[in-house]
Amino acid sequence: MAARGGAASDANEADGTRTRHGSVLDGVTHVLFVHAHPDDETLATGALLSELVDTGMAVTLVTCTRGERGEVVAGPHTHLEDTPEFAAHREGELAGALAELGVSRHVWLGTPPARAAHLDPRRYEDSGMRWIREGLAGPSDDASLAAFTSAGVDEEVADLLALIDADAALGTVAATPDLIVSYNEIGGYGHPDHVRAREVAQMAARARGIRIAEIFHENPDAAGQPGGSRDDAASSSTWFELGHRLDQVKRALARHASQVTVDGDDVVHSGGQRTPIATSVGLRVTR
Repeated sequence: MAARGGAASDANEADGTRTRHGSVLDGVTHVLFVHAHPDDETLATGALLSELVDTGMAVTLVTCTRGERGEVVAGPHTHLEDTPEFAAHREGELAGALAELGVSRHVWLGTPPARAAHLDPRRYEDSGMRWIREGLAGPSDDASLAAFTSAGVDEEVADLLALIDADAALGTVAATPDLIVSYNEIGGYGHPDHVRAREVAQMAARARGIRIAEIFHENPDAAGQPGGSRDDAASSSTWFELGHRLDQVKRALARHASQVTVDGDDVVHSGGQRTPIATSVGLRVTR
């Protein structure tokens, strides 16, 4: 794993990879990712997910909604937009993407684990969004009562804690997550479900004393900043260069065909926005 951290490091390139002491992942055996909708996991962290799986780390993905209100790419899936069948279709797309990334443990938030069968299942729907300006989204005006942002945040935290506690009960070394990963304070680009997902992840992490890291996509070195640590001594960040995962991420993105189109090394979103496929990513510990 090519990683750049803020602390003193040693590189070992004998096997064609580079690992560094001082990484956010030092000592970590199980990472739990919290994402808002299907396709977010691949767009934001697909390369990192597949890299961690291949290094033997335990990886769990929690998805908060089925992305029922996602805008559909013009083409064979257009008829699904705003239909009851769309949620099931997106579930299938996510399963296909995770198969490409090698992620075998996935949970929908609100689905009680086997060890918490006494809990009532809950299903959170996509809250929708509106564009405030280019690149920045905000809440929609018509989120349903079943929407992720309409539900009580304490209920959602309880659902996530049930998953964490069920893992802890297994008693194995890698059972309990020792790092939770989610979005930054604006959810990456402002989508209200992303912001809520971060809030839920943060609250659950605090409740169980688990470190949490936020995702970022601008290399601090490229911006002229040292590769990682912030002024707060308890905070650190690591940048992962994972370009060797490009083809794998392309295949995973292609599985999300209702939402995005892969064109060369770019991904074209349903609204026509074109961005380079992200294979490098940063993690910044926030507590």
